[in-house]
Amino acid sequence: MSDNEIVFYHNPRSRAQMAHWMLEEAGAPYRIVPVDFEKREHKDPGFLALNPMGKLPTIVHRGVVVTETAAIIAYIADAFPQAGLAPATTDPARGAYYRWLFFGAGCFEPALLDTMMKRPPLESKTMVGYGSYEDVVGTLKTALARGPYLLGETFTAADVYIGSEINWSMMFGAPGLKGEPVFDDYVARLTARPAYRRVAAASKP
Repeated sequence: MSDNEIVFYHNPRSRAQMAHWMLEEAGAPYRIVPVDFEKREHKDPGFLALNPMGKLPTIVHRGVVVTETAAIIAYIADAFPQAGLAPATTDPARGAYYRWLFFGAGCFEPALLDTMMKRPPLESKTMVGYGSYEDVVGTLKTALARGPYLLGETFTAADVYIGSEINWSMMFGAPGLKGEPVFDDYVARLTARPAYRRVAAASKP
């Protein structure tokens, strides 16, 4: 095992698919440790010692445990800078890059889950961090209209995260996405990438 190898706890029926795509984009050396949900291996004491939430994805790199999908994606981008998946810390584009990573975790995902689970809206949009689902989708639509990627001409780890979320949302019929040319074209660009296709092929039963 290489000192630089990432130990990747994975189940293809989870958000770990996003991290898997990111690992492939980065060209990172990694070893998959399958986690069987039916056998409740995600609740095994050994795994809970790494991630007390019992959630995937989880990685271990050079003795450091990293959890949370957006954090893992950002970590991999910085750990393997030769892949060019994140602007340098001195690049002004780093601000936009952070913006979209946090937007995915803090706005898009909670808005999406509230909408898909038909949770009743709060009395005031100011009571939730994302405002409304329509605000979130409109913000992404405006950003991607300038495309082809969130940072313009440059594909980054932020596209891995946001793009995965949009693609997943479209598969499950989230409103306002599938059928909109901006989102359809964006997902088509991302899913045509060789790294994405490798992960998709590896995940087939």
